[in-house]
Amino acid sequence: MDAFFASVELLRYPQLLGLPVVIGGGRRQVDEILRQRHAGLALSEIPPADFPLLRDYVGRGVITTATYPARRFGVGSAMGMMKAAKLCPQAIVLPVDFDEVRRYSRLFKSTIAEIAPLVEDRGVDEVYVDFTEVPGGQRQGGRALARLIQRAIFDKTGLTCSIGVAPNKLIAKMASEFNKPNGISIFHQEDVQSLIWPLPVRKINGIGPKAEVKLAKLHLHTIGDIAAQQRDWLIDNFGKSYGAWMHDAAWGRDERPVVTESEPVSMSRETTFDRDLHAVRDKEELGAIFTQLCMKVAGDLQRKGYVGKTIGIKLRYDDFRIATRDQTIDHFTADGKTIRQTAGQCLKRVDLGRRLRLLGVRVGNLAKADAPETRPVPRAKPSGSAADADADAAGHDDPQPAPLSGTLNLF
Repeated sequence: MDAFFASVELLRYPQLLGLPVVIGGGRRQVDEILRQRHAGLALSEIPPADFPLLRDYVGRGVITTATYPARRFGVGSAMGMMKAAKLCPQAIVLPVDFDEVRRYSRLFKSTIAEIAPLVEDRGVDEVYVDFTEVPGGQRQGGRALARLIQRAIFDKTGLTCSIGVAPNKLIAKMASEFNKPNGISIFHQEDVQSLIWPLPVRKINGIGPKAEVKLAKLHLHTIGDIAAQQRDWLIDNFGKSYGAWMHDAAWGRDERPVVTESEPVSMSRETTFDRDLHAVRDKEELGAIFTQLCMKVAGDLQRKGYVGKTIGIKLRYDDFRIATRDQTIDHFTADGKTIRQTAGQCLKRVDLGRRLRLLGVRVGNLAKADAPETRPVPRAKPSGSAADADADAAGHDDPQPAPLSGTLNLF
């Protein structure tokens, strides 16, 4: 989907079409504020000059997405709002409306499934579609079906999307970026050398910033540079699995099928604070946020019918260092109190002396709530003090050290 979060906002505020708009920041309050200032006017009638501007934003948020007019100024996803304000101060800023985004996500995916049922969900705004066996799917190399999907999505949602048609998922992902917005790119295996090799290495989905730095040190800057290397040399420098994958990716090879059903690995919730918080001075505020995150994760699990055994936390400090800890309990759970208690134990194992920018809670090792392995199995308790001690030890996968300081027991 093209600038999905921003495009959803433009459905609500069509008067902002063609203007630089960024989505991100704090909680959703802007609609009510605008209504109060313009009583009697529909949201679509409010003058653009009355919307909040990025230059006036104060906080720690990051950009979720930006309209294409804003991107021309160098503004992009995951960029800090304050940094973006220096690049495009005149941009209008709107917070994310997650409920509305999820509604449109479900709508565009169901629309595609009516045309081509083999759909792999890749998050809120992206899917892979296998239309090998769809009647007429191969006409014009797939372009006819791609146009049909685009029209159907626009008719149902008013939103545009860009489609990459290719022999496999790896290249289709790249091709979907070639002709944005509202574009269709048809890509054949023989196009790898002319279209893929000149691209920078980060264009391969799976090569991140750390790999990019290492590749640069080896004087490999484009995908073609990687393709020119021997597979064994890449394996020697990047490991057996990653090096071999990198060689295949550079040559446009990808055997992964479109997976129509997959189980989530974990569920998490996290929040970035408007200001840095300290475990002692902001104890009450942090505690409330921590509890809320645990309860939201529990709600997500219960709503989707999952339980988990591994519970963890994520912290980002004021110097941007990240700390994670987790603990596996002896039973599956989707209970908010249990998640909070176990996540609180994880907090005892991190440094809470520094100020915090972000706090997150995660539940992993998931299973369906009604699966046989999630049912508690009664066990007879061994007799004798030694056996009791062994049983107690076996019940804890991650023994807890003593707290490092008094600040560790705050949450």
